[in-house]
Amino acid sequence: MNIRNRTVLIVGGTSGIGLGLARRFAAAGSTVIVGGRNTGKIDDLETVEIDVTDADSVARARDHVLATHPELDVVVTMSGIMLMEDLRDPAHFAEAETTITVNLLGTIRVIDAFTPHLIRLGDADIITVTSGIAFMPFPPMPSYGASKAGVHAYTESLRAQLAGAGVRVTELVPPAVATAGQEKVNPAALPLEGFLDEVIDLLTATPTPNEIVVSAANRLRWAERDGTFAELLEARSQSLASLFGQ
Repeated sequence: MNIRNRTVLIVGGTSGIGLGLARRFAAAGSTVIVGGRNTGKIDDLETVEIDVTDADSVARARDHVLATHPELDVVVTMSGIMLMEDLRDPAHFAEAETTITVNLLGTIRVIDAFTPHLIRLGDADIITVTSGIAFMPFPPMPSYGASKAGVHAYTESLRAQLAGAGVRVTELVPPAVATAGQEKVNPAALPLEGFLDEVIDLLTATPTPNEIVVSAANRLRWAERDGTFAELLEARSQSLASLFGQ
């Protein structure tokens, strides 16, 4: 994928991986607009307020971005939340509903808003962001894994349906990255800049892979193929002790 001289909207890019990716696109010479609910702390990039759970908010953001940047040719959608859930307690449904609404339905809402424009443009890219947890569950966060698995499946279908329309579809599959306090709870979390270095190398390869999977994410992405799924899931299930207060 060419990342130079593009016009890029990154929805969910106000912190962490998204903001890091936005700055990499900008450093490569692209015009970048960062979308999110809390954009006040970003002073080096153009921003637009957008709440992916609100159809009107998404429509307003789309109209604003396309009015000011009709050349928009890259849309990255990565809004997401990670919530713990105790499935023994039916009250967890509130967390499940919120997670699916933001992570899966929010992704679909953003894609739907911009796909007609990108098709008319005839030379554009969509990047969705899933997670290694889409392929190897982390049991304390069941709906997070389910939502990201849903985004993966949706991305596969989107790519198939847009084939021949001039809109390329790429999926980014991160492992744990040291943002938002991850480095404090997961010593294996990748340093952000090193992760971004590898992402950009993969993203700019020719041809660009359908899935951007950094080396640290391979064990999660390919666990079933490699015959390590049961072993990894058992190890990851040990984290349930803290959820259950044991």
